[in-house]
Order: sequence, then structure tokens, then C-alpha cells
Amino acid sequence: MSLKEIIQIIKEQKASFVLLLCHRSADADAICSAYGLQGLLKRFLSDVVIEIGCPQGINKPSKTLLEQMPISVNLKPNIESAEVIIFLDMNTIEQLDEVADTIKKSSAPKIIIDHHAPNSDTTQICKLCMIDDKAAANCELIYRLFDEAEVRPNLNEAKALFVGIAFDTRHFALANSPTFEIIAKLVVEGIDAQETLAQFALPIETSERVAKLKACKRAKIVKVEGWIIALSHISAFQAQAAKSLVDIGAHVSAVAGKKDEKVEVSLRSIRQFNEKAGVHLGLDIAAPLGEYLQGVGGGHAMAAGVSGKGEIQETLKQCLALLKQKINKTE
Repeated sequence: MSLKEIIQIIKEQKASFVLLLCHRSADADAICSAYGLQGLLKRFLSDVVIEIGCPQGINKPSKTLLEQMPISVNLKPNIESAEVIIFLDMNTIEQLDEVADTIKKSSAPKIIIDHHAPNSDTTQICKLCMIDDKAAANCELIYRLFDEAEVRPNLNEAKALFVGIAFDTRHFALANSPTFEIIAKLVVEGIDAQETLAQFALPIETSERVAKLKACKRAKIVKVEGWIIALSHISAFQAQAAKSLVDIGAHVSAVAGKKDEKVEVSLRSIRQFNEKAGVHLGLDIAAPLGEYLQGVGGGHAMAAGVSGKGEIQETLKQCLALLKQKINKTE
């Protein structure tokens, strides 16, 4: 998929309103990739309204981002009025909860730009797909579109792409060679890496610290073929707790919690587990677990999430069963 193809679809529709949609609790990578794409498209479609929509809200770091960057998002976008819809940083529209039904009913052409493992239900409804699950951040894909169009991002766009990549790679811990090549080019555009990282650094709240400690205290440790699996549950900050369990020694972790009658699970692993055990958390664990819970699951090789119906302990039990099955199959 190319930028020319995106522009062609918009022109064919004679669209006056294009909606860039971000996932539930939109993070920096989603919002910054939308902002970058918005700026790039406006260079070629100056008379078209291009709006960033976050119908299921944004996360806390993103609130800080919006305070410090000239980025505008609509938390209640008019999906019915959109003449072209572009999904960013999401591999399934089910991440938009009840809004998903409105999107399915829309006759507007749909485009997806994403760096997660592809979901066939979503790709089937899209006219164009730009998917690369090897990209460390969605902002990388947007930078590629700038590069293809031979357009240099302005300073704010470059900063947004830098921040999106930094957040999604845990300050470059999950970055790969193409990621660093893009970061180097963004720095050439005038980004001060240290200053920018410091600008968007957030202090850890006491509630998050307590949640992480509770997750460690409640963790059930299981060894499978030499791999250490940590399973736990807390009411909030599941993703942060899952990362903490890996940071202190687990090869892979799963932390569950209940939210609005739904069970949610965050999974994390170290690179060695992904490469040597051959387990892709998004494809091999989150996707089937989401199906088991009559919900949705997906993500990256070393970071994934699940949301569905069920009880915490039964969910963790099924998660462990999937991990054991996949590990035993590859050992």
C-alpha cells in the first residue's frame, strides 16, 4: 500500500471528511501516528477535513502529550459522517467496543495502517491494508509514507513520530535496526532526543506502585521446560504489572483483572522466550484466549492483550494451558 493509493481512494470518494480512528485508551503511538498521517495528507488534500477520533478515550500519558503538542483529537467523532475511515494502530475494530457496530454499518471505504499481527475479520472490510507486524511502532509506518512521498516532516510531526516510537518500544528497548534508522533521521530533523524523552516522562503514581507490588505478591510461578511463567491478578495496571514481573525474572507473564464485567489480560515476555520457545504472544496466546473468552485478543510477539467474558482464575488457567501447549510443541 502506498500514500498515492490512500489519496486516490479519498479523491475517488470526493470525500470532504476523513476520519483517522485510534483504539480504545489510545496511547502515544496511536495518536502520534494519526497526527503524522493527518499532516502528511493535508499537504496533498488541503480542502479535506481530516480528523483524529478517539471514541473510546485516551490513556494518561496521551493526556500529557496533548497538553504539550499541537494535536487535537475528537473523543466523540461523527463516524456516520465520515466518507473515508482509516484505522491506526489496531488490528481489530472490536477494540472500539460498541463503536465497532457503527463502523461495520458505514459504507465509507476503510483503510488500515497497523503493526500488529493481521486480523482477517478486519482486513476483509478494508479496501487498503498497510500491515507490518515486524515494525516496532505504528509511527514507523507513517514515517515510511513520508519517506515514500519525499516529504520531510516538520518539527512537530517529527517530535510526534519520535515520541510514539519511544513509548511503544519502552524507550527503544524493543527497537530493531529499521527503528533506529528512523530515529536517526528524526533527530536530523531537529529532535533533541534527551530533552524530548525528559519532557514526556511521567512519574509513577503510588497506586501503580502498589498494584505492581500486589501482582508480585499474588504471582503464581510455574516452570515449563525451563521457562518461568508468572501468573497474577490485580484490579488495575495489568500491563505495567506484567512488564514488572518480566523485569524481575519471569520469562513470560500474564496478569488478569476485571473491568466493567469483562476480564482483561496483559501478557509480556522477554525476547529470548519469543525466539527460542517460538511463542508469539499475540498470535499463539492472546488470539485463541480471546476467542475462548468470546472476546478479542491480539498484539505483538512479546506484548499482547485480551478482553472477554469470564472469571479471572479460569482465564489464567486457560492462558497457562495455551502456553504449555505451545512450549511443548516447539521443544
